[in-house]
Amino acid sequence: MREHILVIDDDDKITSMLRRSLAFEGYSVTTAGNGAEGLKQMMAMEPNLLILDVMMPQMDGWEVCRRVREGGSSVPILMLTAKDEVADRVRGLDLGADDYLVKPFALEELLARVRSLLRRRGDAAAEMKTNRIQYEELTLDLDTREVFRAGHSIELTTKEFELLHLFMLNPKRVLSRDTIMEKIWGYDYSGESNVLEVYIALLRQKLEEKGGKRIIQTVRGAGYVLRGE
Repeated sequence: MREHILVIDDDDKITSMLRRSLAFEGYSVTTAGNGAEGLKQMMAMEPNLLILDVMMPQMDGWEVCRRVREGGSSVPILMLTAKDEVADRVRGLDLGADDYLVKPFALEELLARVRSLLRRRGDAAAEMKTNRIQYEELTLDLDTREVFRAGHSIELTTKEFELLHLFMLNPKRVLSRDTIMEKIWGYDYSGESNVLEVYIALLRQKLEEKGGKRIIQTVRGAGYVLRGE
């Protein structure tokens, strides 16, 4: 699916040029000729990126930016302006704009800024997704520190959670006892020698409490691995 860009600018030559150029680069493009119209389109479609002129009739770009952010949207905003005053740039950024480009601008630079903003948004989305780790019917949420198996909540202690997290980051990979001890308890651990075996048993008990199959397997002489039978 093509990424959608909304361009709000009252200069017909600029909107026409950007529509053609961005479409040539493979983007889907919608344009608006004033701030009020652009804000309506923004709220109706939630594009992947907003290119926003500052000086426009009916509603200027600063007001559009402010309303977009107050509405809760995190869409990347690239502001265009004929002004090169530091105060204007700061105002736009303070209102929630992500980047700033002064007119007249080189098309190549604008396209580079567009790619960068879209890439950053994609990276942020990917990072958010990694806060939930899934393996078969098991889900681990790093933000809430909750664990679910087949929809059932599982209460884990801090060490049990850290141990399961390590396994879920390395599914189907055999982890040696030394590797696990180093990652979870650290080099200088001097407690009971069977602490890992105790925690593995406790973790298995909780994961299998609702009748789930064993997914933390013992590999004799090698360590432990997260995988089905």
